[in-house]
Amino acid sequence: MKRIYYIIIAIFLLGATTIQAQRSRTYMTYAVGFGMGDLGDYISTPSWRGASLDFYHMMNPNVGIGGSVAWNVFYEEKDYDTYTEGTASLTGKQYRYSNHVPMLANVNYYFSPEDKLIPFIGLGTGVMFTRRNTDMNIYTVEQEAWNFTLEPQIGFEINNSFTSGLTVILKYYSGFQAGDLEEGQSYLSLNVGWVFKS
Repeated sequence: MKRIYYIIIAIFLLGATTIQAQRSRTYMTYAVGFGMGDLGDYISTPSWRGASLDFYHMMNPNVGIGGSVAWNVFYEEKDYDTYTEGTASLTGKQYRYSNHVPMLANVNYYFSPEDKLIPFIGLGTGVMFTRRNTDMNIYTVEQEAWNFTLEPQIGFEINNSFTSGLTVILKYYSGFQAGDLEEGQSYLSLNVGWVFKS
């Protein structure tokens, strides 16, 4: 897990450097996640614990390239029941956690970049670290994976000055099968926050 923290710190430092560069955009957003596919089957409740940092260097007024790092924590407390995994059965309450840290390279296209309302679309690709824990009684099962990930997104900015504005972004993280998990991990993320320009 220390390796993940070092990667996140490096990306945040790179993001801070990008803030100082000319012709750049940096997004700092709160993220609500909704599990899809296998993740949605494992944890049916939304993730209210999430954040994202995205930074872009503007190649021209319409096109930005950069990277992003995010973190969403999904959690659900299951009812007292008997749960069977393979040949083993345990009775009790089950607590499920799923941590997701996508680290991606991104490209965005901005429509009407001079307007007050700027819609945009984008695509990211990279990896997503997933750690899933199932706790029950005194037992825990931990599974990890580094998923190759694609992330299409759509959003808009509302500029309140030349250097900052509000943003809303809808992202879909589609992680492919890898590691201890038998299926890919995917979720939808609704991001709301600030964009800073320099």
